[in-house]
Parts: sequence; structure tokens; C-alpha cells
Amino acid sequence: MKYLYLAGPITGLSYGQSTDWRQYVADRLPSYICPVSPMRGKKYLEGEQKIAASYEEIPLSCQRGITCRDRHGVMSCDMLFVNLLGASVVSIGTVMELGWADMLRKPIVLVIEKEGNIHDHPMIREVIGFRVDNLDDGIKIADAVLMTGV
Repeated sequence: MKYLYLAGPITGLSYGQSTDWRQYVADRLPSYICPVSPMRGKKYLEGEQKIAASYEEIPLSCQRGITCRDRHGVMSCDMLFVNLLGASVVSIGTVMELGWADMLRKPIVLVIEKEGNIHDHPMIREVIGFRVDNLDDGIKIADAVLMTGV
């Protein structure tokens, strides 16, 4: 089993906006790739129309809990799949995850517009291994990178 961490903006988005694309990717992955979402186990946020940066009264969603769990997710995965399509503000958490993945030499596929995305920065461009402009192409790359056998 290979593990694919699904990184992307959460703060300021609705629950659906932060989970729908992750479900889309998960539904299209081959059975040997297990998606790992930072939103797993967070159904309690389902009614949120604008997810806050943290919820200090909830251990899984307080600043320390988010950081610990997401860092562990990146460390434990085989590859990072980053979706920044349509981002209107910089996702600091996603940028942290990119840094952790690069430090650990995890392969990174970035899904981002060809131009104009607020995250299009030299350091981000430098650490990614693959850049595409749609989820389906990102899924194909993740499959090809994580594929075992011939």
C-alpha cells in the first residue's frame, strides 16, 4: 500500500470546498494508493461555511493538534498531492506541508493554474517534482510515480 497525502487550502473554505476535491481524487486512485486527508475525522466541521484557522477547544483542530497530525501525515506518506487551484489567499499550512515534504525528499505533484495563482512563487516551483493544471493529470502522475512493478 502506498500513501498519498492530499494537501491544499482549508482555512476560509466551507467544509465541502475543502473535502469535495479530496473525495474526487480518492475516488479515482487505484486500489494500491491510500489517500490521506488532513480533513479525515473532522466531520464535526461539516456545517462550517468558513473554516477557521484553528478551534482551540477541539484537540484535533487546535493549532498544536493540526500541526502535529499534518506533519505526521506528510512524514508517513509516500508522496504529496497538492491542489492549489482557485486559491485566493496564501495557504500557510499547505506551504508548511510543501516544506516538510521537500525536506523529507517526498515527491510532490502540484495542481495549479498555468499562471496567476497566488502561490506561484520561485521556492514552491523549485521544490515540486511535477506541475499540472488539473486534478486528473495529477492523479495520473501520482499513479505513475507510486506504481510498483513494470
